[in-house]
Amino acid sequence: QVKLVESGGGSVQAGGSLRLSCAASGYTIRPYRMGWFRQAPGKEREGVATIDRYDRTAYADSVKGRFTISQDNANNAYLQMSSLKPEDTAMYYCATSSVTWIATLSRGNYNYWGQGTQVTVSS
Repeated sequence: QVKLVESGGGSVQAGGSLRLSCAASGYTIRPYRMGWFRQAPGKEREGVATIDRYDRTAYADSVKGRFTISQDNANNAYLQMSSLKPEDTAMYYCATSSVTWIATLSRGNYNYWGQGTQVTVSS
């Protein structure tokens, strides 16, 4: 049974940093792609960053230069978030995808999801 568990969320002041972790288990074959999404109250869930099996990455414009996605060989993904802004406040989710042909940040292309971890940035 596939399971994704996020951790590392919390409260931080603007300008601060947080590192989110996502532990993926239950895969017989390593997921091709892992992604991070976020959802603020009253807003749609949006893609933040994605990484494929070859460590190729893509980011939403709103986080480029501030967030870094990475992974290890144990099916764990990470999101290093720096220079955080109040508008980064959201529930953050990790997800996996089998899409190979594009560095997708579209939630419809991801089929397994974690329960989320809350990030709150105060001004």
